[in-house]
Amino acid sequence: MTAPRTRALLERTADRIERRTPAHRDRAVDGLRALALLAVPTGHWLLGGFTLDADGGLHNASPLSAFGALAPASWVLQMLGIFFLVGGYASALSFRRRTGSAGAWLKGRIVRLGRPVLGVTAVWALAAPLLYAAGVPEATLRTGATLVIQPLWFVGVYVAITALTPYCVRAAGRLGGWAAAPLLVSVAVVDFLRYGPLAGSVPGWVPLLNILPGWLFAYQLGVGWGEGRIGRRGGRLLLAGGILLFAALLAVFHYPASMVGVPGAERTNSHPPSLLVLALAAAQSGAAILLRDRLARLLARPALWAPVVVVNLCAMTILCWHQTAMLAAALPGSFLGEVAGLTTAPDSLGWIAGRLAWMPVFALLLVAIARYAKRFEGPAREGRTAPAVRRTVAGLLAAGFAVFALGLA
Repeated sequence: MTAPRTRALLERTADRIERRTPAHRDRAVDGLRALALLAVPTGHWLLGGFTLDADGGLHNASPLSAFGALAPASWVLQMLGIFFLVGGYASALSFRRRTGSAGAWLKGRIVRLGRPVLGVTAVWALAAPLLYAAGVPEATLRTGATLVIQPLWFVGVYVAITALTPYCVRAAGRLGGWAAAPLLVSVAVVDFLRYGPLAGSVPGWVPLLNILPGWLFAYQLGVGWGEGRIGRRGGRLLLAGGILLFAALLAVFHYPASMVGVPGAERTNSHPPSLLVLALAAAQSGAAILLRDRLARLLARPALWAPVVVVNLCAMTILCWHQTAMLAAALPGSFLGEVAGLTTAPDSLGWIAGRLAWMPVFALLLVAIARYAKRFEGPAREGRTAPAVRRTVAGLLAAGFAVFALGLA
């Protein structure tokens, strides 16, 4: 297809999407969600690498181990604060508009999140034995399983937080944006326990107490935003407060600079979330609230709005399958030996240049995979086999894959 014909096709598609977009659609929030979604594969593809063992097996590695100066890139690419913010905003509006019970509303949300997860894990449960029989080393399969399961923790946390939406709405109604403050204080207390003078006597399970309040913080801000309780003044407070807290934690309290885990590091900010994660989420949330009107005007252009719609329609597909797209390139590369930016150790400037060159390949592979995986994101189809049976089989396959990925088998 020639360039003019391709351009004409894209313009017609954008115009068709524009005509079908309801006037009440909040384009800015959809744009923020798309931005946060695309940051996930971008971050994993840029900050994740592989090494090859003597048998040709792939093992996870990170350029952050060799290039600590790359840590600020994680400040930009770690956009889960934005994702939870817009998730809370959208959930607050959806919860207010529901026609049934809160339980029915929550069930619908869980099904929408659960089907894509069952899809990717069930497919991998079937593919792993076939790949092993074809000669793929077990080390590669375990590395691949770890990468596939890695981003799926988010879904479980998001479901738990979504279940709290009625309480978040109630809290926002009473306290506005300040409803998120106790969550920040809770995380600060746990951080003091695990990093302060009493750290040596603190049980190992204490840091896990940060998981729920740590990720609920931005979601609660989003609910307050959706309820109209956080405006531009609150946005400025969040932006300034988040930046100041972030700087203080790095400069005074010596928190790790990277927002993602670094192999071999004693401390991590993300698993479970530390106070630095909340500081970044506050700053990101404030910036999002302040830029909302400008972003909405920008996305009024059909050519910019169309990609946002496509990304949002494929949200769970991108989340669930982007690591598979990278593996689809790395696995055959491992049989060729050391391929720059793909299977070589991520410890040189050459690797960074090579990885940047591989990024478009990963994106194209993800688009190709999404063409078929998108079916898991749509509504369930009735067929000859009872849906309950299909769900049971998929659940068993997913459970088996999880056992393998977590190293329990």
